[in-house]
Parts: sequence; C-alpha cells; structure tokens
Amino acid sequence: MSPSATEPSRDARQPVVLVVDDDAAVRTVVRWQLQDDGFRVVEADDGATALRRIRDDHPTLVVLDLSLPGLGGLDVLRTVRSGQSGRSDTPIIVLSGRSGESDRIVGLDLGADDYLVKPFSPGELAARVRSVLRRSQDSGGEAIVIGSLSVEPSSRRVVKDGAEVDLTPKEFDLLAFLAANPQRVFTRSQLLDRVWNSSSAWLGEATVTEHVHRLRLKLEPDPSHPQLLRTVRGVGYQLVCA
Repeated sequence: MSPSATEPSRDARQPVVLVVDDDAAVRTVVRWQLQDDGFRVVEADDGATALRRIRDDHPTLVVLDLSLPGLGGLDVLRTVRSGQSGRSDTPIIVLSGRSGESDRIVGLDLGADDYLVKPFSPGELAARVRSVLRRSQDSGGEAIVIGSLSVEPSSRRVVKDGAEVDLTPKEFDLLAFLAANPQRVFTRSQLLDRVWNSSSAWLGEATVTEHVHRLRLKLEPDPSHPQLLRTVRGVGYQLVCA
C-alpha cells in the first residue's frame, strides 16, 4: 500500500504512529483521532507492508491489528521483536477482535506493550498511545543493582550473576518496576495498573502470575523456592534485596 494521500507533511518533532489494519474505516477513524491529538499517522493494510513501513519510516509507535491478510499480526510482532525489521524496541499496541485471555497473553508475551479489544473507543486508543509513549520515554536511567542482579533501564538489559538474561519486553517492564521498588509488596491489580496500564476489567490477574512465573524460571536458581521474586501470601509480590 502506498502512503495515504491524506497524510500531512512531516514535522520531525511530531510522533509518528503507524496504523496497521485491513479495514479502511478503522484506519480512518483512528487516523482522525490521532491527528487531532497531534500525531502524524501513516498506514498499512497488510503485514508485509507494515514491516516495510517500520523499516523505512521508523514510526514512534505501531497500532497493529492481529487479523491481517497474508502475514498475520502476531507474525509481524514476532518479526519486529526479533530485530529483523531493523528495530526491535518500537512500542506496539495490539488490536484484536478476540477477547479471550489466552490471546492477550500470547500477544503480550511476544512483546506487545498494550492490547485493546475491538470494538474500542478511538479516544481510549489515543490515551493508550500517550501512556505507552510516556512509559517508553521514561525507561531511561541508571542501572538498578540488587545483589547479583543488574537491571539497566536505558539499554533494557538484565544481568544476573554476570550473565545477560533474555527477557521479553513485558517481562523486563515488570522486573524493572519491581526492582525500582525493592521490598515493597504489590498486588496483582496494582501491577496490572502500573506495568500494563490496565485493570482486571479487561486483562486478568493471571497475566501477572504467568509473567512472575516466567521471570522466576529465568532468574531463580530454584524457581520452586524463589528467593528474589517472592510471593506474599494473600497480597501479591515483592522483589527482595538479598
């Protein structure tokens, strides 16, 4: 797909949002809302075009529908996060007509920064775009060192016992948040709000449980007896300064 004739002239100071959806009506409504909010919008109607635009246009953020012709949305997400598109850290908000929790977990585990179920309010999407961009811009800072664990927000690297740990974007976000608040106990609901910018109304608390489980598998010598990411029974989780 060629760039939309309605795209405004480029201003280097404007955040660029790539909207990927095969429904032209959805793209139009989203474009109007985001342009009203001060974003420059570019579009793609299939997965292959989306990857080309990510590589060539370097969008600030991508709004990605999962149900695309040809190359599906999850494949686009997987390709971006693998670095094959040239940028692996581009913030991505996934759109889907499927409301099942398993679908959400798959998208988030592959590296989506947020997940919105259709039908959705254009105003809510715009708010989520702003929130995700704020989180990505605030991710810089000095390394957080807790015992043998080092969390580096600026490079999004995690080192444990001298070895780099490979985390998904959301696993990193969760660990970085807990590491920035050591010893403090957070409920699953609080973590959904702080890390996922969500609530249990649309994303189940099991999402937090699953991500904590995966972090333990990657960070704990004995995940069945965690010493770093501990459960406070009946309350939630905390990262312990060993």
